[in-house]
Amino acid sequence: MHAEQQDHYPLFPLGGVLFPGGRMALRIFERRYLDLLRNTLRDDGHFGIVHLHAGSEVDGKGDEPHIAAVGCQARVVDWDQTEDGLLSVVVEGGPRFRLLHSYRDAAGLNRGRVEWLSEQADIPLPEEAEELSALLAQLLEHPHVQRMGFSAEVSGTGELVNRLAQLLPLSPEDVYPLLEIDEPLHRLDALHDLLESLSQ
Repeated sequence: MHAEQQDHYPLFPLGGVLFPGGRMALRIFERRYLDLLRNTLRDDGHFGIVHLHAGSEVDGKGDEPHIAAVGCQARVVDWDQTEDGLLSVVVEGGPRFRLLHSYRDAAGLNRGRVEWLSEQADIPLPEEAEELSALLAQLLEHPHVQRMGFSAEVSGTGELVNRLAQLLPLSPEDVYPLLEIDEPLHRLDALHDLLESLSQ
């Protein structure tokens, strides 16, 4: 059975990383992305957020951006337009995808052929995840996190890692590799290793 693919999928390269179930606040000022977000809101659609390893997305000029191989579907869950015309939105992460090919269209918007990744069934939280669960509970009490409407319900190991990777004050380069890991327990081990390496 072949994985489902989608052509000409709209992409939003960002310095940050969006994880499934995570939420991220964006302030949109470029015309091409304002149009993308307005179309998304009108059609109740979605787009892909991909981590920008290198390069610049300002005005769509310069070299092609160096974007990551795995991204995450983004759906707008809250939005507001500021007096100066900026669009302030909160997006929530959906399924992951692998980026097979990307290009810029005539409007300067990045698009690509994506292959939707099959998610492995999540597993119950192991005992060694108790400290991480407590850490997540503390993060969810922060007013900024509460304003974005993060759910406090975490039912599995992969979900716990995704939520922590979204909320911990870690660099995108450090957390992006977690997005590429399919197996929930391996993702948990990778997060443990990352936190240990940063604490040394």
